[in-house]
Amino acid sequence: MDTDPLASRPRVAFFGGSFDPPHLGHLAIARAARAALCLDTVLFAPVGAQPLKPLGSTAPFADRAEMTRLAIAGEPGFELSLLDAPTPEGRPNYTLDTLSRLRSQLGPHAALFCLMGADSFLSLRQWRGAAEIPFAATLIVASRPGQPLDDLAQRLGHGFSLEPTGLPPACLPSDMAVRSYTLRDPAGRTAPFHLLPDLDVEISASAIRAQAHAAASDHDPPLVPPAVSAYIRAHRLYQ
Repeated sequence: MDTDPLASRPRVAFFGGSFDPPHLGHLAIARAARAALCLDTVLFAPVGAQPLKPLGSTAPFADRAEMTRLAIAGEPGFELSLLDAPTPEGRPNYTLDTLSRLRSQLGPHAALFCLMGADSFLSLRQWRGAAEIPFAATLIVASRPGQPLDDLAQRLGHGFSLEPTGLPPACLPSDMAVRSYTLRDPAGRTAPFHLLPDLDVEISASAIRAQAHAAASDHDPPLVPPAVSAYIRAHRLYQ
């Protein structure tokens, strides 16, 4: 019996973000992507300095990394990555650079994905090297309630197009809500693109921080894993 040569390729998704704090919405997105795309590993990578947030994150990087570690503990295939940790020079972290380093570490035979929520995708054109990111790693975009992703290709820039494709039967289960496309750029390059539609994970990190600030110290901030709640209380974050 012939063996699919792609079946043995490690399937790794980079999931970057502030994780300030990591919440149940982040976990829901990662779980959906893991199931839909048969991912072996999802790398949760708190960002040191996000270029589009000049004021920085509310909690220090070390706390965000530890909360992320606690949030994903026990989840098969979920790992904390420090690839986007603060640089010694304090320079911003750029996703394209990080994906390039990750590709070098994984080698050419790994299938590399970049997982993001719809809010991140809608701002993608503002990212440095945005037009190159879909070719550095296959995009997986998870939609949120109230964030329709009409005209997906236009979010990437002028001259991009998306054509629906069939689902690879060896990987994607038929009952999983996922839409797959072929992305084409103005130069004719193509790359896969996956959309996870209608994920009901409308959770705001800023609202969680506000609720944690207002809550009594013996109450759990809602919508975060219990271990993260305990860490927020113990370290008096967002107070």
